Amino acid sequence: QPCHLTAFVGFKAGMTHIVREVDRVGSKTHKKEVVEAVTIIETPPLVIVGIVGYVETPRGLRQLTTVWAEHLSDECKRRFYKNWYKSKRKAFSKASKKWADEDGKKSIERDLEKMKKYCKVVRVVCHTQQKLVGLKQKRAHLMEVQVNGGSVADKVEWA
Repeated sequence: QPCHLTAFVGFKAGMTHIVREVDRVGSKTHKKEVVEAVTIIETPPLVIVGIVGYVETPRGLRQLTTVWAEHLSDECKRRFYKNWYKSKRKAFSKASKKWADEDGKKSIERDLEKMKKYCKVVRVVCHTQQKLVGLKQKRAHLMEVQVNGGSVADKVEWA
């Protein structure tokens, strides 16, 4: 089975109704049209900003390592601050410098190799794109979603 995410984020956009034909043998409404309420869910695309590897221990899963993306959007960085306009906005400035120099790139590669070798579970850290939703909120929802399908190395490459 190919690698895929096991969850997704959706926002309730509203409700409406539909007319459908019931296909339930033995029911009074069999082959009759009924009106039902439906919910409309808006699902803007997720952005993957990190990858987390977990190892199996006798007491359950334990986080082995986390690798963050080179660039995090402002709406994602807002999640790490209580007050955005008063802050210096230095979150992940050191983590993004890792991608710039050779030593940092080597440490990132080392972390990814470690993940491929030891991890049993691979999850991605992803956030919503609030500007596409059309809500007043500017702070993105951050979420860790498990990647299933394929081997651990396939999952790390996919992420």
